[in-house]
Amino acid sequence: MNLLTGVSELDRVVTQQVARRVPPGVGRVLSGVEEAAESTKLWCGAAVAMACLGGWRGRTAAVAGLAAMTVAQLASNGVCKQLADRPRPPKEWFPHDEADDRPDSSSFPSGHTAAAVAFTAAVLPNWRAAGVACAVPAAMVAVERVQSGAHYPSDVVGGAAIGLASAWFVRRIPRLALRHWL
Repeated sequence: MNLLTGVSELDRVVTQQVARRVPPGVGRVLSGVEEAAESTKLWCGAAVAMACLGGWRGRTAAVAGLAAMTVAQLASNGVCKQLADRPRPPKEWFPHDEADDRPDSSSFPSGHTAAAVAFTAAVLPNWRAAGVACAVPAAMVAVERVQSGAHYPSDVVGGAAIGLASAWFVRRIPRLALRHWL
């Protein structure tokens, strides 16, 4: 068995298990958090709250989070989805009707997860408590993307990797710019 076959089989098994094992009430909560995160509303709202309530630290965390989220969105939705063109998981894998309401774009990577992880990972070094608080809905968004049938687990892992790389990049930009101009 080659690596891609192994990943595909693992994707199938994990997706079907998550779809079957998440209780309906938990699924509704996950869907509510995902709906709040749709079009980055949740993360923009968190940034506004941080900027208003957190003083200098809050404003720094908010700017870093929004910048990383923007980079992640451009990388995941603007580049990777255009290159990957992966179909969504088959609807028959899901015992609920949420799989009927999903985008037509490429499944790989999860842009929702990329944005959530980028925002959280960029906020964390600037304001630890806010970053930890953001990690909870970010994890919920990632699980919901698999549970709802929108993504395979490997799409979510790919989105998380893009999010982490985006946060790292945004954190390094000032240092790289100073090296270049000095």
